[in-house]
Amino acid sequence: MAETRQRLMLLDTASLYFRAFFGVPDTMKAADGTPTNAIRGLLDFIARLAENHRPTHLVACWDDNWRPSWRVALIPSYKAQRVEFVTPKGEQVEDVPDRLEVQVPYIRACLDAIGITIVGAPDHEADDVIGTLSHQATMPVDVVTGDRDLFQLIDDSRGIRVIYTAARGVGRAEVYDEAALLAKYEIPAQRYADFATLRGDASDGLPGVKGIGEKTAASLVTAYGDLDAIRAAAADPSTPMAPGVKKKILADSDYLDVATKVVAVAKDAPVGTYDATMPTEIKDPERWLDLVELLELGSSAQRVMAALNLGPR
Repeated sequence: MAETRQRLMLLDTASLYFRAFFGVPDTMKAADGTPTNAIRGLLDFIARLAENHRPTHLVACWDDNWRPSWRVALIPSYKAQRVEFVTPKGEQVEDVPDRLEVQVPYIRACLDAIGITIVGAPDHEADDVIGTLSHQATMPVDVVTGDRDLFQLIDDSRGIRVIYTAARGVGRAEVYDEAALLAKYEIPAQRYADFATLRGDASDGLPGVKGIGEKTAASLVTAYGDLDAIRAAAADPSTPMAPGVKKKILADSDYLDVATKVVAVAKDAPVGTYDATMPTEIKDPERWLDLVELLELGSSAQRVMAALNLGPR
């Protein structure tokens, strides 16, 4: 029997189009020389995800600000290594390959023409949009991402799981619920943000607690619970925590004072109103056909239309 239960799929869009850009041959281009590997790859990813997981609702979550000012104010190193340059107006420009950068406006135009809802929020990342939409959801949620930080949203009681693309790609993506996350990291989902804060993430410019790696971070969360409890245990001479670990935690107290707010995805981002219902027909057929012809999207266009039931199979 066909699955009829409603399910919302939230796409970490930049995560997916970066993966498409680096995973699909860069020989793909339109007649005018415009590269199209990220565009075609993303459309193929959406088709595969729709075929494999059959969402009834779909949102492409967008980075309105990839380096929010409020996170940088708390930890200035946050994503600092990704800043290519700062404009005269003070806007920070992310270091993105030129052949990808030129495709991003076309990606957005294609999604909009098809009728896939795009949601961003001022001074927030796509992670925060995903966190907010997950929090607001009245149905089960699939979060599609290659970012481990979003594991913190997993919640079996609400049917929120993560389709993780970083390890095996979209076609063989790993689906994480609470049991899968526990098996992988030996921590409960509700403690993932505490674990990630302790461990840090060099790719995001988050130092973590110096000398605390993944295994130690997991053992601390398992033994003591949340970050407040871990810090209290580190300050208490009577707890069995190793003296060296206590010293490291206490030494990085300034970092720990602010890092949790940076690592935690927002659940109250100003996303405005949106309709996540899957399109039943192409929203702007003329614009879509123009894009398909201009970019020579061919089989990728046909595949996404068929997967979303927007055209002939």
